[in-house]
Amino acid sequence: MRYVAWCLAASLLVCTSTSQAQVAETDAQNRPILSNLAAADWKKNLASGPNGPIPAIVVDQFGYPTKSRKVAVVRAPQVGYDSSARFVPGQSYALIELPSGKVVKTGSPTVWNGGNTDQASGDKAWWFDFSEIEAPGKYAVVDSEKGIRSAEFSIGEHVYKDVMKHALRAFFYQRAGFEKKPEFAGKAWADKASHLSLGQDSESRPWHEGRPSNAAKSLIKDLRGGWYDAGDYNKYTSWAARYIIVLLHAYAEHPEAFSDDYGIPESGNGLPDILDEVKWGLDWLVRMQNSDGSLLCVQGLASASPPSDARGNSYYGPPTTAATLMGAAAFAYASKFFASRPEPNLKQYGDDLKTRATAAWTWATANPNILYYNNDESKQPGSKGLAAGQQEMGETDRLRAQFEAATYLFEMTGEAQFKQFADANYGALLPPWGPSMWEVDALESLLYYARLPGATPEVAKSIRESLLANLSRASQAFQGSLAQADPYRAPMKDYTWGSNKGKAMQARLFQLAALHDADPGVSETSLAAALEYAHYIHGVNPLGLVYLTNMALAGASHSATTMFHGWFVRGSRWQRVTDLLPGPPPGFLVGGPNPQFSVDACCSAPIGSPGYRCYGATMFSLCQRNLTPPSAQPPAKSYLQFNDPWPVNSWEITEPSLHYQSFYVRLLAAFTR
Repeated sequence: MRYVAWCLAASLLVCTSTSQAQVAETDAQNRPILSNLAAADWKKNLASGPNGPIPAIVVDQFGYPTKSRKVAVVRAPQVGYDSSARFVPGQSYALIELPSGKVVKTGSPTVWNGGNTDQASGDKAWWFDFSEIEAPGKYAVVDSEKGIRSAEFSIGEHVYKDVMKHALRAFFYQRAGFEKKPEFAGKAWADKASHLSLGQDSESRPWHEGRPSNAAKSLIKDLRGGWYDAGDYNKYTSWAARYIIVLLHAYAEHPEAFSDDYGIPESGNGLPDILDEVKWGLDWLVRMQNSDGSLLCVQGLASASPPSDARGNSYYGPPTTAATLMGAAAFAYASKFFASRPEPNLKQYGDDLKTRATAAWTWATANPNILYYNNDESKQPGSKGLAAGQQEMGETDRLRAQFEAATYLFEMTGEAQFKQFADANYGALLPPWGPSMWEVDALESLLYYARLPGATPEVAKSIRESLLANLSRASQAFQGSLAQADPYRAPMKDYTWGSNKGKAMQARLFQLAALHDADPGVSETSLAAALEYAHYIHGVNPLGLVYLTNMALAGASHSATTMFHGWFVRGSRWQRVTDLLPGPPPGFLVGGPNPQFSVDACCSAPIGSPGYRCYGATMFSLCQRNLTPPSAQPPAKSYLQFNDPWPVNSWEITEPSLHYQSFYVRLLAAFTR
């Protein structure tokens, strides 16, 4: 069965509600109890576990748009680290206003899936639906019989405005070679510009040439700027190009979601801050482009906490086909945003991007198989140590990158060569098993090409018929599927490393249906489905945890307190949010539950064996740590708030990535006003 349809098939149960007279009667009868619950900390009467309070009622801690579906999830853990905190809900639930405690709705929660235990979470669950409540304000869901309540949340049209600001500001904190002044970064996260000393970014040397300390002047390149990619400080051309494209799609689809007041140095310049941030990334891609049009593939940077303390040299990898194709795509797509601006300097910048896009395409098509595997001795001798993640692409991904570049170049120029390439190759990119989240970038470019005015009509029709029918059916079946697919209302087949990105990818499938299906009903149901995945990230999950760091300022009362990051490392003042320590800045999306997590094999290797590398008091101590969770848990509970280094590999759980971040920003943009 096709994946999207597989993950979304069943029927919906709704909460039983009461009349206004019954609401008034319940309000009068339970007024003392409800007033006490309204005034109390929602964590009161809850057990605590390795990830903080073990919630019984989970909600989107930022809130719900006025006209959206609104469902609180009541949970009874059966399997996993929190199974000792078993819970049976009372029959009397209420939605109350805060801080008054006034009752606005009562009802009994509806059991999920006949009382069966969900395999992904290990929980039994109930739903309390209050979708009809639209009055702006602050609220909580309460179980008056059991004396517990949910975290506070809001209902309104602008519940995600501050959330978006913090999510986009994560890119600002990830800027390399840029001073984080207190007035922009906050006093707790101020830092001098990093990686600008001798031999660093502005004097980068070629790793693939043997890292010569006395490299010829022609080999030393000014590659300052760009973004730290994730918890490490390395910079990857193909990935940075993807982030730029994703952010621009977010802006193109929902410009009303973005403003010019996010508190970055460019704020107030008349350009939406998302475009300022995109330009910061583009400026680095420009520096990574050689005079022949090719783009260097990767740049490795030294690490330290804070980043400005890093003293090691910076190195770059050679130009590759994949990096150059992705550069061509980013330059071409970005050119239309800047070339159409009224400001002369930005118009000129957009025109320059057009020239660069064409030059990159010309080089890549003339050099279709130039590869470089960084940090991989088995495939690329001499590359070990250059950056961390493997940025090289396989043949299929290179074809997808070339199709994407051709699509944006065709839109930019109207030239027949790009249309001909798209027409000749689109069929190889259509997934035979139907659309799934794993091909979402390719699906995006296929559907984008099908919408272009000059696209070949037969090709556009073939793309739409192949993809939209499945996406639209999945959207229409989504709400009904939830009664069996996922009590937390954001079904996903597999939890893997970076599962929070997976949730955003799954949501993107529904957003694509909303964008490209002409039926308004499909658009409405598709966006409603996508919103459920934002709710998951915002706290409607088995941990009741907002998977964004340090979000109290935006209204979250239980958000991620730590993450694996070279700046906010274990042992630093930024390691964790406490009453005394600032922790990491707000807004970073952490990786999420990962049932494939494992510590390094050296932790269990016999002393003296070749695999025994965890010697020393610190390593030995880390190996002895109890890591249940994230180990030995149901998939959706395979998470722990920790940032310990090797050999316990917390990066598999809590490391952020601008890949995750950009996908989340694009998801949230559809619901931000």
